[in-house]
Amino acid sequence: MKTILDQIIHDTRELVSHRKAHVPLQRLEEKPFFHGPTLPLAKALRRDRLAVIAEIKKASPSKGVIRPDFDVTDLARQYKSAGADAVSVLTEPAHFQGSLDYLARARCTVDLPLLRKDFIIDPYQLVEARAYGADAVLLIAAVLDRTHLRDLHQAADALGLSCLVEVHEAEELDRIDFDQVKILGVNNRNLRTFEVDVDHALRVFTRVPKGIVRVAESGLRSADELAYLRARGVDAVLIGETFMRAAAPGEKLRAMRREVAAKLARTKVPLRKVV
Repeated sequence: MKTILDQIIHDTRELVSHRKAHVPLQRLEEKPFFHGPTLPLAKALRRDRLAVIAEIKKASPSKGVIRPDFDVTDLARQYKSAGADAVSVLTEPAHFQGSLDYLARARCTVDLPLLRKDFIIDPYQLVEARAYGADAVLLIAAVLDRTHLRDLHQAADALGLSCLVEVHEAEELDRIDFDQVKILGVNNRNLRTFEVDVDHALRVFTRVPKGIVRVAESGLRSADELAYLRARGVDAVLIGETFMRAAAPGEKLRAMRREVAAKLARTKVPLRKVV
């Protein structure tokens, strides 16, 4: 049975084919951002506190439009002011209503590491990411075999792009070369049921070598959950919908950071999971 992920990848292949035909690599390489320096994502996420990748996302396949009042420049400024360690920008247009232009606007606004959040399946998309101001890209193991994942990661490295490699299931760890991968994200959302299990990332991380930056993704809503994850060794979280649904996303981020710090300061043992 075809999943939403299958459909997204099918649509992405068609979109990449169209863009290749209309925007040659040379034109992308002539863009000013392509020649600028990049900011290392792993360094930004290695903190003595929980790091936050704050996401700019207008819509999703499961929830539809999340934030009708969508001003990328304002959102990026709010995140920067509130202390985000990095910003993720959705660029997939058909299912998330994203755009490469959103990435460029964010790059013109903040000096934080920018992650291009998309379904990367072709080296052409890496050049796009560099040309529009990204410092890093998402590589999803569920849609890439071991060789494809390795080759894309290597091509990203050559362009100066960091890679956040994402897995949904522990079995996907077999596709990853941990001598190459420095940042691993675990998506807590079940792709079949769309249910979220905060403990899922923790179970997967028990099988990950030390020294890898650990990022928990999807469905995180409360300071209790974030403190719970940090107390168990998670380095960073990626949060989108919770911030996008807030009246003031930056203030929501600022308040959550304060609450997490206070909760961790009050306890000397790992916090109980909040169900």
